[in-house]
Formats: sequence, structure tokens, C-alpha cells
Amino acid sequence: MARIAHLSDIHFGANDPAIVAGTEAWLAEQRPDLVIISGDFTQRARVAQFKAAGDYLARLRAAGHKLLVVPGNHDIPLYDVVRRFGAPLVRYRRYISEDLCPWYEDDEVAVLGLNTARSLTFKDGRLNEDQISRIERLFTNVPATKTRILVTHHPLFAMPIGSGDELSEAVGRHEKAVTAVCQAGVRIALAGHFHRTYAEAARKMVEKAGSALVIQAGTATSTRLRNDEPQSFNWIHTHGLDDIELQVIVWGDGVFERANHIRYRYENADWQRSKA
Repeated sequence: MARIAHLSDIHFGANDPAIVAGTEAWLAEQRPDLVIISGDFTQRARVAQFKAAGDYLARLRAAGHKLLVVPGNHDIPLYDVVRRFGAPLVRYRRYISEDLCPWYEDDEVAVLGLNTARSLTFKDGRLNEDQISRIERLFTNVPATKTRILVTHHPLFAMPIGSGDELSEAVGRHEKAVTAVCQAGVRIALAGHFHRTYAEAARKMVEKAGSALVIQAGTATSTRLRNDEPQSFNWIHTHGLDDIELQVIVWGDGVFERANHIRYRYENADWQRSKA
């Protein structure tokens, strides 16, 4: 079994220090095998915000946590036009990570992170041809018994957001990305961006999406909430390829507490959910 904490959208510069400390306390107690943070480390990609985010990661590493991180659109400067187009992720690479396509593998899982943040878009994400080919290339030699996980900031699929029937924009080169995910045998697709928790079988969004389970994280520490959804992150347990537990860990009354707990089992070529 692999135990993964999936955080996203921590937004240093628009974060609550008490909630940041709460994530550290929770992770120190639970000791996940891997901590994934799927982008938006800062609010406006300023040096002080990146330093604060970098210090946070340094504390997690010092506590013994293994990390896999990818940037988000807020980690590219918005108003500094020269830096936005000339060196969009130079501060991310200095304070957070040099690796924009991180890879993690152990006896249970293989995890690939990809950068979907782009200078030319205000908030939407995109994958390039090299990244798409990398999905298939890196997962090719992974043993069939391991759970293959893809991490991006922007979700690969269009999905419901808000309280109505509005759908989010899919990541750029969506169709090619979905084909690669299917052929690579990706089992879990993790993302953030919308500050909302969500989980669903990919084929409910795209018919030919393979056997991936899409899992979205809310914002872990930002004070900018959407639809009154509190700060949260995901606690994921993989029991082989066909059995995944997802528990949402929610901030309330000064502490992170366990909330929704769903078990997903892959049966009859589809993900079936039940309360764990």
C-alpha cells in the first residue's frame, strides 16, 4: 500500500500561517510515503512569496518527507511582463525546484509530474509535444503491478465547476494528452487549480480515456476560497491497481480533520465508489 498526501494551491502571499502550520503538524503525525504539491506555490510569483514557499518545503524535507512538486500558473509573474515572457519560471526553479518534470518511483507507485503553466495564458494550462511523449516513454518500463500516477496543476479534462453546469477548460492539446494517458496506463490523474475537491472516472468525461481516476485537490492553505469550500487536501491510499481510498482532510476549528472518505474499486471496466 502507498500512502500519498496530495496538496495544491498553497498560495504563499495569500495564505494563513496557522493553516500552513496545520499541514506540517498533520503530515508529521501521519508520515505519508510521498507528499505531492500540484502547483500555485505563490500568489503573485514574488521573491518573498517564493522564499516563504521554499522555506516551507525545506521544513517538510527536514522532517523526512519525500516531495514531488510541479508549478502552477500563479508561479509565473503576471504583471512583470519582461520576466513573464523572458524567464517565467526562473524564481520557481531557484526557490522551489529545478525539475519541471519530476519523477518518483518506489515498490508501489510510479509518479510523473508535468508543468502545465504557460506565459501566454492568464490561467489556462497546456502540454507540449515533448511532455505528451514523455508520458508514454517514462511509464513504458514501469512494471504492470505499480500504480501509475500523473500530476499536473491544470486538470487534463473539462469538469464541472461552480454550482451550475459550467465546465472548466481542458488543458491545451487535450486530445493528445488523453490518448497518451490511456496508452501509458495512467491509473490516477492528480491536479488542482480550481480550489475544489472532485473525483471521478476519466471516462465519465471523455469516452476513450482508459482506466484513469481523476482526483482534484482543493486549496490547502490559501485564504481565497471558492464556493465556501474550506481549505483541504487529499489523503490517498493505493491498494494495488484496482482499489484506491480517497479521504479529504479539511481545516476546521484550528485543526485538520478527516472528512469525506470514499473507496474506489475498478470493476467491470469502470470505477465503482462506496463509503470506506
